[in-house]
Amino acid sequence: MSDTLIDEIADGIYRLSTFVAEVGPTGFTFNQFLIDDDDPLLFHTGQRMLFDSVSEAVATVVPIETLRWITFGHIEADECGSMNQFLAAAPRAEVAHGALGCMVSLNDLADRPPVPLANGQVLELGTHRVRHIDTPHVPHGWEARVLFEETTGTLLCGDLLTQLGQGPALTSNDVLAAAAQAEDVFGASCLTPTTAPTIRALADLDPNTLAVMHGSSVTGDCSGALRGLADDYERRLLNSTAA
Repeated sequence: MSDTLIDEIADGIYRLSTFVAEVGPTGFTFNQFLIDDDDPLLFHTGQRMLFDSVSEAVATVVPIETLRWITFGHIEADECGSMNQFLAAAPRAEVAHGALGCMVSLNDLADRPPVPLANGQVLELGTHRVRHIDTPHVPHGWEARVLFEETTGTLLCGDLLTQLGQGPALTSNDVLAAAAQAEDVFGASCLTPTTAPTIRALADLDPNTLAVMHGSSVTGDCSGALRGLADDYERRLLNSTAA
């Protein structure tokens, strides 16, 4: 396991990336995203085993005790495994998630009561504004959601556009083939009639950057990348129902 790498992928938004060679055929990155502002926000915590490495990376950007918000896309070990360790290290931090995720899991799992967010609710961090968007079952999990940072146009999109291996922190290259390969390997995404429409609605936000949890983050034609992903999932669903 390598050390956690730190790259600024948008103004004040840092990718904290740890490569784990043992996962998948060519290794896998686990990426957290830190927004540096008056009220710093962390999106993903990583598993408990990554807490030391990730928290050290956070501390190179902001003092860990100043974290205000602990957030993640859905409730899974790589998304929130070290949630309570971060809560212990940051006394004023609160977990913020969709109301459904709080009701179903986080009211019980989090060491401090979480803050339930309504669909479309915005957290004001200072110069950054983060909008919570419910995306049930996209990419998976009833309580799934994404965050859209409105100032920089950065979509914190979690497992969408997952790629294998260890690429650059940020790319403008087409990642659709790599994302399709990862889906072939892991089959991790829920394929339902609402999957493609949900992703196309995210494309309509016209993001400038896609902060991807596994693999390279994306710049350039981000809306096109999301629409291409939606098309791929739609094809997979149609093929599965035709079989």
